[in-house]
Amino acid sequence: MGVMIRVLIFIKHNLVFIWKWIEFANSSIFYLLYHVKLESVLSGVFREIPQTQYSSRKLLMQDIEPLYKLIHSQEISDLKYFSPHGFDINSLQKQMKNKSFLMMGVFDKNILVGYFFLRFFINRKCFVGRLIDKDYRGKGIGSIMNTIMYETAWRLKFRCLSTISRDNKAVVKAHSRNSSVKILKELQNNYLLIEFIRSSGN
Repeated sequence: MGVMIRVLIFIKHNLVFIWKWIEFANSSIFYLLYHVKLESVLSGVFREIPQTQYSSRKLLMQDIEPLYKLIHSQEISDLKYFSPHGFDINSLQKQMKNKSFLMMGVFDKNILVGYFFLRFFINRKCFVGRLIDKDYRGKGIGSIMNTIMYETAWRLKFRCLSTISRDNKAVVKAHSRNSSVKILKELQNNYLLIEFIRSSGN
């Protein structure tokens, strides 16, 4: 895998001050280059999601408190391998303002039951992640999230990536059944860098 991704991963986890400047520059440039197209692609993807009891949309600033409650109502073990940003209110508000970080939610009526995101980089790569409420797992919500994340990235012509820990058995098992997954590289601390690939038939 490219040197740039390895460098970015290292900086994120070891050089926080530099990472903040990178995120600011990346956010500003991404917004200028891709904001209009992202909004168009995302609205199209949302329209194509089959209608169920669950609805999905971009999160808004007024969703921060429900998001905070969702995250903090999960078991500590569920958050061990899920750390895309801070989980306090201030950190969530700051993340919402990051134009290259797309925060989305799945709702059961008006209740936020799932959180997922796309973190875009101007080198046409993005990272995905998701968290589903412990009482709503196994109900097809993960499949909805995956479709939205993958299709949004692919239609923008971005590579769709994620890092997973081999120690996170549930996620590793789920990805083993996902035909879109390709393992790209072994990372430090027993992590894998994976890519979600669009099948040739789509």
